[in-house]
Amino acid sequence: MFEITRNELIGPNVYRIELKAEKIARKRKAGQFVIVRPVENTERVPLTIAASDAEAGTITLIVQAVGRSTQQLVDLKVGQRVLDVAGPLGEPTHIGDVKRACVVGGGIGTAVAMPIAKAMKDAGAHVTAIIGARSKDLIILEKEMQELADRLIICTDDGSYGRKGLVTEMLGELIAAGEQFDEALAIGPVPMMEAVCNVTREAGIRTIVSLNPIMIDGTGMCGGCRVTVGGKTRFACVEGPEFDGHEVDFAELRTRLGAFRHLEEEARQQLSDECRMKAAADQLKKEGD
Repeated sequence: MFEITRNELIGPNVYRIELKAEKIARKRKAGQFVIVRPVENTERVPLTIAASDAEAGTITLIVQAVGRSTQQLVDLKVGQRVLDVAGPLGEPTHIGDVKRACVVGGGIGTAVAMPIAKAMKDAGAHVTAIIGARSKDLIILEKEMQELADRLIICTDDGSYGRKGLVTEMLGELIAAGEQFDEALAIGPVPMMEAVCNVTREAGIRTIVSLNPIMIDGTGMCGGCRVTVGGKTRFACVEGPEFDGHEVDFAELRTRLGAFRHLEEEARQQLSDECRMKAAADQLKKEGD
């Protein structure tokens, strides 16, 4: 169970991992996620299900190696097994009667936006996708987004690829030019999602965001994933992860996301030190042989 069948680098520190998870592959819907524990003594990591193949019994995860646990996950080789995978979790995306949608993905958020954009397209919506990153080398899943969207616009902060500027600037230009959207979807860094919501609020466009607060158990019992939406406390792992972006308290979300940043950095440094020590020991053993 949970055997890795594919592990490939698709961007700087970003990997596409496919693994066996037959029951999850049969049941998952767009917008849902899994919580993964790569090996013993690692954290439980929430990851969006980017794709699934019910016939093959596999799910695909896009993983950015930013901490100890995600690094240990991407270090696993094809044929090795992930210790735990729980899911599918969260509420599926509610597509509704959307005729024209704009999907905005920033950085690794493109991986989360992709399955939702596909579900919108499959439901008959005309999908405009805007994806962005700081530079060309950080753009991911361009080919996949090109295939599923009716129109794809790429933005880079430094102008090294596509349009120079922020995704929010591009969205604002489209709206100013008279583009009509029934709904917008924004997924990416918190500042980006908030900026998108500011643009669409002014234009009166309903906007959905997929939130990434701290998650531990995926059942709402720990309370780590709580966010404030419309003045009420909501639990992202069971009531989300998607919410009305115009009602999200982004300031609170930013604060909560930064609460354990120093501990994450310490864990990252510890793993780096362990890897260096192991490499040195292996080299000494090799020289001794």
